[in-house]
Amino acid sequence: MKLQEPSVESSGSTFTPLVVLELTLDAKEEAVAWLLSRIRDPQQNGGAELLVEQLGPGVGLQEKENPNMFLVGASRQRLLSGAEDVGLFKEFNDGSMRGFTCSNKHNFKDFQGDGDNFLSMAECQYIIKHELDTLRAKDETHVPGYTQTKLYPGKSIIRRLLSKGILIQIFPLHENEELKRLCFTWYKKVKLSLQPLDDIRHYYGEGQALYFGFLEYFTFALVPMALIGLLYYLFDWEDYDKYVVFAMFNVIWCTLILELWKRFSASLAYNWGTLSRKKAFEEPRPGFHGVLGFNPVTGRQEPLYPNAKRQLRIYLVSLPFVLLCLYLSLYVMMIYFQMEGWALTVHDEDPTFWTGILLFIPSIIYAIVIEIMNIIYRCAAEFLTEWENHRLESSYQNHLVLKVLIFNFFNCFASLFYIAFIMQDMVLLRQSLATLLITSQILNQFMEAFLPYWLQRRRNKKLIRKLRKRRTLEDKELPLAEQVRLEADMSTYLGTFDDYLEQFLLFGYVSLFSCVYPLSAVLVVLNNITEIYSDAFKMCRVFKRPFSDPAANIGVWQLAFEAMSVIAVVTNCALIGMSPQVKAYFPESEMQLILWTVAIEHGLLAFKFILTFLIPDVPKHIQIKLSRLEFESLEALKKKVHFMFCVWMEESFNFGWYHSCVV
Repeated sequence: MKLQEPSVESSGSTFTPLVVLELTLDAKEEAVAWLLSRIRDPQQNGGAELLVEQLGPGVGLQEKENPNMFLVGASRQRLLSGAEDVGLFKEFNDGSMRGFTCSNKHNFKDFQGDGDNFLSMAECQYIIKHELDTLRAKDETHVPGYTQTKLYPGKSIIRRLLSKGILIQIFPLHENEELKRLCFTWYKKVKLSLQPLDDIRHYYGEGQALYFGFLEYFTFALVPMALIGLLYYLFDWEDYDKYVVFAMFNVIWCTLILELWKRFSASLAYNWGTLSRKKAFEEPRPGFHGVLGFNPVTGRQEPLYPNAKRQLRIYLVSLPFVLLCLYLSLYVMMIYFQMEGWALTVHDEDPTFWTGILLFIPSIIYAIVIEIMNIIYRCAAEFLTEWENHRLESSYQNHLVLKVLIFNFFNCFASLFYIAFIMQDMVLLRQSLATLLITSQILNQFMEAFLPYWLQRRRNKKLIRKLRKRRTLEDKELPLAEQVRLEADMSTYLGTFDDYLEQFLLFGYVSLFSCVYPLSAVLVVLNNITEIYSDAFKMCRVFKRPFSDPAANIGVWQLAFEAMSVIAVVTNCALIGMSPQVKAYFPESEMQLILWTVAIEHGLLAFKFILTFLIPDVPKHIQIKLSRLEFESLEALKKKVHFMFCVWMEESFNFGWYHSCVV
């Protein structure tokens, strides 16, 4: 599919459409006219002061098209003022990253002429999304044509229309030439070089670039672990007497890589201008509901919901449900062990090639059941978290992440903990770990790479065939109307939640039990290499372009990985204490062995936290730059206050002198 650089005429002036608004097919005409008027109105009248045009009809299509699709753009000056409103950081002439201001625009490095190419398309689309989200109701009591859809003064119009289903979707358009260049440098050629993180950030924003940066960093961090594991495998060091060294390396490795990642991500965030960027005031989620009242912070009317009622829902409904799901997961695990015992019995009675294959069947079935249970639980967790009625999107995400992490951790690792510390069967632990890891990777590759590509290809096939009846697309670019409608039918990218969750579970498999199956790190490296290419392909060809997310770090996932690393210290110390090599030093006293194991585990945890304290999260040179910028900001503020004071004194003196003369 070829894309073209879109441009349309709007009120006699050419503008580039950046964002698409799609309303329902049966949207009321008065509602559409009112929304477009509010988008076009000047800012001083409460509008967004953006450019908007209706999308033209498609070419040669027989099916009924939605006429309520609109292209949104903005003038250059409006985008620059919007960049100042959202607190966009850009590179200054002295090389530092500073908040953009229109009054100081010529002192920024890449600002030339009228600033045509100063802002990337992703930044322009983010600015337009911000302006649309902050388009607020004035004195309207309801959406025109929809008397039941109430409006409150000061509330976001776009969020209200989305929550009521009047506005179907809002998405940014792809930029064909830049997308082609990104595809070529990112995934179309097999290479050993690093990912083009700056290009990814330029096209998709900081949130996506940080995820791919983490994926790349984690993959490289696994290489030492994979090499050691490969040596263990090649030289037959897997007699379980020599995995103590591997476990010790595991403990140090999982601590160091997370601390060094924080420094690396801080460097990326500073270079991209998000490290010192102030977080915007969070608006209520579109699905948040309650009794109309006044927000004590903003003074605006909005739905209010008692926090006590929300806590009751969490502790009396959500928590028992999570515990019930954990119990069901435990019950399924016990069924798996019964199947495992049956397979072992059959193999012991008649050891043949086929009964040897049968030994792996229970683990494969269990791995598939785990993935199915994770999917079902994820849907239930989303429903429950939505029902809890969180006001802010960040609070919603935190509660959802907590629910999903607890269940996924228990569901994926409970059987391994049981085998390791209750059954103490290292052979079965190795077999189960290998089967779970390999099966989950195969399923994830199918669900994340092949299935979305096949569905999208099937969805587009009919449209492309009809278009080719009217024109040859081999050497001609896709018309704007068809490009927009084709992108509108693409799958919506739901964010990095599932991507981080997958890496979290893989990190768990490696850090917790890889000492008994050293090849696990090798498998994860191979998985992540294919993950980089499949995720890149999906972002460019399967999903709609997501809006830029100006993230400064990976958020709550950093805490999740650090919690896993703490559990890894405890697990590896316990495995070391159970090894025959260590038990030989305590032939008579098992209690003494336990005490020494606990003491070493506490010492390693103390070492881990000391290491966390000693390694700064932000590199020294970046700390100096941030401190210098803060100092200059304070000095500028002092000068401004001093100047205003002098002006006030001069005006007061002149007024007093004039008054005395009159008297």
